[in-house]
Amino acid sequence: MLTKKQSELLRFINERLKETGVPPSFDEMKDALDLRSKSGIHRLIMALEERGFIRRLPNRARALEVLRLPESASPSTPTTRSGRFPVIEGNLGRVRAPVAASAGAEAPSSVAIPVMGRIAAGTPISAIQSRSHTIALPPDFLSLGEHFALEVRGDSMIEAGIFEDDTVIIRKQDTAETGDIVVALIDDEEATLKRLRKRGASIALEAANPAYETRIFGPDRVRIQGKLVSLLRRY
Repeated sequence: MLTKKQSELLRFINERLKETGVPPSFDEMKDALDLRSKSGIHRLIMALEERGFIRRLPNRARALEVLRLPESASPSTPTTRSGRFPVIEGNLGRVRAPVAASAGAEAPSSVAIPVMGRIAAGTPISAIQSRSHTIALPPDFLSLGEHFALEVRGDSMIEAGIFEDDTVIIRKQDTAETGDIVVALIDDEEATLKRLRKRGASIALEAANPAYETRIFGPDRVRIQGKLVSLLRRY
């Protein structure tokens, strides 16, 4: 289900592509939706891309492709770099998670996930705190393996759709691929949520907010604690 603004933007892009074959500019989209800034358009485009309605074509300016409209939604689930992410919206917010394959036996109705304190999506804070409480999630919202949850503080990952007070669900693992959003422990003292980039022998922790610089470390200074697999937001 799309929000009103997401639906309006999707239809505007689709109509412009039909008319001219060229997607509208950010300024045109901003004016069409009566928004004050282009940052709002950027967030809407990211949301539509995450949900599998549009695709941004690489190495081409303003290149957008409409994959489907709400009334013609296909049964297949949109694929992202991190897996398959069905989206649920409601008064509990949004949950995104890879679909875990069942093993034949009937799955439990919910799984208790420990909340291990706060994680910085900004300037790194002290290492992850001890377990504070648990939350219950349906098994289909989790991937295989062991998970924990962290409450987000800071705004450095807003362009990846991660905002302050969100709860991120992390699968425990000590390795990750370039492009994964991970919990990284720096010098065994500071924990942060960032996108991982491998640069030769170095590790770059990249923010999703232009106000923050990418931080580069030697491989012996960073330990991967886990990979982001889902996100819970309460409205």
